[in-house]
Amino acid sequence: MERIYLFDWGNTLMVDFPDQPGKMCGWEEIAIVPGAEELLRKLSQNSSIYIATGAADSTEHDIEQAFRRAGLHTYISGYFCYANTGIRKGTKDFLLHILRQLSAAPENVTVIGDSFENDILPAAGLGIQAFWLTKTANRTLPDNVFAVGTLDRICR
Repeated sequence: MERIYLFDWGNTLMVDFPDQPGKMCGWEEIAIVPGAEELLRKLSQNSSIYIATGAADSTEHDIEQAFRRAGLHTYISGYFCYANTGIRKGTKDFLLHILRQLSAAPENVTVIGDSFENDILPAAGLGIQAFWLTKTANRTLPDNVFAVGTLDRICR
């Protein structure tokens, strides 16, 4: 079975500028997190990549437009958000919904995100491998969770 990667969006692949109003697809300036394009390029050669975001005010189309502006859309197979799942991110139900939609088993999925509570804990609770993008891993991590300071540490 092909490996599936579920990436968080803001501050994992694209920079979330808190002072920018509205949806990211309409921001004057957008930025890619360092190492994001290289990692997506490498992973997409043998795996499927999806975005699993908690962005409550953006639709699937809005999110895809932001990725298109950043030139990252070619690596992404699909987008999961509140607008198309009806489930808030940060819960096991959000991930279970995605697993059902993709007909994927937890052992074939990897979650990558910057929020321990919203990205990592729900994944770890389902037995999904997770990479926590953090500068300070100041807690004991489950066996299936790895703390990385930068995206380029994921494929080493």
